[in-house]
Amino acid sequence: MLPWGLSFTLFNGIIGFYYGTIKAEKLAREELIKNLQKSLAEVKTLSGMLPICAWCKRIRNDEGYWQKIEAYMKSHLDLDFTHDICNDCAKKSIPSFTQT
Repeated sequence: MLPWGLSFTLFNGIIGFYYGTIKAEKLAREELIKNLQKSLAEVKTLSGMLPICAWCKRIRNDEGYWQKIEAYMKSHLDLDFTHDICNDCAKKSIPSFTQT
């Protein structure tokens, strides 16, 4: 059997180590939760039905105004568009077009 003072010191060391481990895990968990909440706040989604003009392809927003699809998508999905021309449209518009 160990002397009382040594037993007490050993016991406190074990408890201190255990408490430090728990505290470190709690801080790591809180940091993870904070990061997940931040990521969730940045996520933008579209769901449901989206009114789009069959002729000009403009989208009716929540206020009832019609806007270009690029502007609508940029405001709701945080993305930018680049414009190009597909091969079929290029063939129709530019007779001398050759596919690359």
